[in-house]
Amino acid sequence: MTLVPRWWPRGAAPPAMPTQQRIFQITPETGLLTKCHWQPEAKHKPTMLLVHGLEGCTESHYMIGLAYKIWEKGWNCIRINQRNCGNSEHLTPTLYHNGLSQDYKHVIHEITEQDECQQIWLIGYSMGGNLTLKLAGEIGSAASALRGIAAVSPNIQPATCVQALLRPSNWMYHQHFLRSLKAKLRRKDRLYPGRWNLSQLPTIQTMWEFDDIYTAQDGGYHDAEDYYAKSAAENTLDSITIPTLIITAQNDPFIPYDIFDHPSLTENTCIQLLAPTHGGHCGFFQSCQSHEDPFWAENRIVDWIQHQIQSECATSSKATHSTQAAFP
Repeated sequence: MTLVPRWWPRGAAPPAMPTQQRIFQITPETGLLTKCHWQPEAKHKPTMLLVHGLEGCTESHYMIGLAYKIWEKGWNCIRINQRNCGNSEHLTPTLYHNGLSQDYKHVIHEITEQDECQQIWLIGYSMGGNLTLKLAGEIGSAASALRGIAAVSPNIQPATCVQALLRPSNWMYHQHFLRSLKAKLRRKDRLYPGRWNLSQLPTIQTMWEFDDIYTAQDGGYHDAEDYYAKSAAENTLDSITIPTLIITAQNDPFIPYDIFDHPSLTENTCIQLLAPTHGGHCGFFQSCQSHEDPFWAENRIVDWIQHQIQSECATSSKATHSTQAAFP
């Protein structure tokens, strides 16, 4: 479930789907590299912001597949590289981490003010899911243009998820992430020499050690434990006030299902949890259906957003009719 979707052919992009590369300047030193797909008269169309997971990028299979579906629905789509991802190491002197939710608040503000987009949904996968949920709780109802959140396989309790990643059964996944993070740090060191002491890098054997020595220190946290605790989306779930969809699989190899046994997920009526028995990590591969492709989670996200949009339209229509009745 976790691996097959990565290699399953996606097909060509929808006809006439444009791609515009754009950098959102978060701070004078930090920019986020994105790929934007704007519909004609874009400001009048719903806009979807997509955030990938750890060591993913705008070219991750789920980012491309969901972007295709979004475009075909007639909506705008912006695929966002987290800091340093998608060959964007030169755009920031910092590392990226689970706590940088405010980066996406800046993107929302910019497209609201500059592009006049007023219907925005934020969709995140894995680490990106934690970031989107964290942001939703932090801003509450302050960003009126943000209409909803969708998070797939979010690591809402990072410490528990890293511990799960260290299990022998997850050796392949753990080694993939660790090798990739080490290689990225070496590239960063060539761009910003002297910023990090790489003498300990060869001796690091676990993700926890990497985060303890590099990620946490660079992000202003005391250590890995402090970083995991403060960046966890579980801290802000009870503050979410907009429609939110969480999709996670009960057999996810390193996002333990029991972390979703959280009071906010049952008490907060804004949050809907879909938790099929199978699905792996960001996989959710189903047998081919007559009416949709095998990528189950992508289809559920599109259906859910479509329902939100239709509900908004129905509410708006009722309000209009009420006003007309009151003022003939």
